[in-house]
Amino acid sequence: METATVKIRYFSGYIRNWRSLCSELGVNPELNREQREEEILKAAFSKWRMEMMSRIYGMFAIAIFDEAENKLYIVRDQVGQKQMFYAVVGGELLCSGDIDAIVSDSRFEKRLNKRMLQQYLFYGYPIGDETFYEGIFKLMPGHYAVWDGKEVSVNRYFMPLFKPDKSKSVDEYAEKIRATVEEILSEEKGDSEFPYKESFLSGGVDSSYLLAASDAVAANTVGYGEEGFDESSLARQTADILGKGFNVKTITPEEYFERLPEVIDKMGQPLGDASAVAFSIGCKAVREHAKVVYSGEGIDEFFGGYNAHKRHIPAEWTYLTCSHIMSGDVVKSLMRDFDETVKPEDPVKELWDAVKGDDELAQKLTVDISLWLEGDIYLNTDRTSTACGVELHTPFSDLRLFNVAAKIPAEYKFMNDQNKYAFRKAASSLLPDEVAFRKKVGFPVPVRCWLGDSRYNGDVEKRLFSETSKKFFNEDAIKELWTSFTGGEALLWNRVYALYAFLLWYDLKF
Repeated sequence: METATVKIRYFSGYIRNWRSLCSELGVNPELNREQREEEILKAAFSKWRMEMMSRIYGMFAIAIFDEAENKLYIVRDQVGQKQMFYAVVGGELLCSGDIDAIVSDSRFEKRLNKRMLQQYLFYGYPIGDETFYEGIFKLMPGHYAVWDGKEVSVNRYFMPLFKPDKSKSVDEYAEKIRATVEEILSEEKGDSEFPYKESFLSGGVDSSYLLAASDAVAANTVGYGEEGFDESSLARQTADILGKGFNVKTITPEEYFERLPEVIDKMGQPLGDASAVAFSIGCKAVREHAKVVYSGEGIDEFFGGYNAHKRHIPAEWTYLTCSHIMSGDVVKSLMRDFDETVKPEDPVKELWDAVKGDDELAQKLTVDISLWLEGDIYLNTDRTSTACGVELHTPFSDLRLFNVAAKIPAEYKFMNDQNKYAFRKAASSLLPDEVAFRKKVGFPVPVRCWLGDSRYNGDVEKRLFSETSKKFFNEDAIKELWTSFTGGEALLWNRVYALYAFLLWYDLKF
């Protein structure tokens, strides 16, 4: 097929192995980035069609129009690092990584999808291929869709399946991880268009290993004045050990709540993950001195990093991803128009049943990569970094590292009272043991404290008892939740935050 008949209508992402692809596809590597990426995609599609996805390493959301076929192809990377939404409007397929770009089309009629609201309250994030807007769909990771001018057909080209191979030792797998990380980051280091990069650092093994193995000049983290939440000292220790620069952004509750509406607005859909605001503030701080920043997403889901991965699931149960915040009964008590036909397990059950027969950890990781990682983590990181003008690179989400993780037996992932053991073993090649085998560290946010503090929660309370809230929620149930939370039941904070995030989003969008 001639590349002249292929047009790139949309591209968002980063092609990590562009140098080797230029060589293989005959693309001039001296072209500027935008031209080079377009030529790579056109040539790859012309030569390999949909097999191109297994040859492109990086993150991507693409719309390709084939003039010869008169068809539009939209594609999303294997694990969903970049967002992609689509809708048929006025006989045309609209697609974008920014859902608001579709909503803003004058032909589109905005209607709230209450099924998604019900699922969101259970999970805390927009799960699955539906969105908060009727008629707009999310292209799921590892999928592509074809529009022929009449209908959309959606196809899956990649499933994150785990097939453990016990023929190798844990040390052999650790060496394979180390070599793969080196291969991936050698491509990043060789990209002369980004001569200066920084990295996010929590102090845990994922971000520490990334900082050690990469060409990042400095590390960035966020901190808080509240005791028990500020872990910036651990990050600073790691940066000092590695001889890297270090920047810390201390977040106050005033700054957090001031930033929150903008984050919810730019997110495009409600997200009950309080760390998104902290991540946004961190990205804004990084943008003052760097345009490209590394982040370590993907390792927990590839290698088994959450406590939920260790817990046994009874055979008759469906694993509802590693994060959910409300039971079905709680959601029913809150919603005015609760739909009995909308079940929490609906977005998960087909996938969970499809991987039955694999070991339990393998099943859980497939579900979390397919739904939780893309629906919460990557929604957060993609939208917040983009809104702040920062290009976020997540090298550990590379397909090549997943392919290694997919073969590692569960006993090498949970070993010696450690999670992600094989990965930690690999990281110890560049990190001291006290860092490589340090317990999980994230970006904890003291929102549970701030939400219950009358100095900061005025807008939260106002929206919980607003006219908007009364459209969707039972006032007595909201009052009971708020009274219990402010009365000392701190574990209810995530329910309060998720409700607030939705109400704020609705008021901004409708």
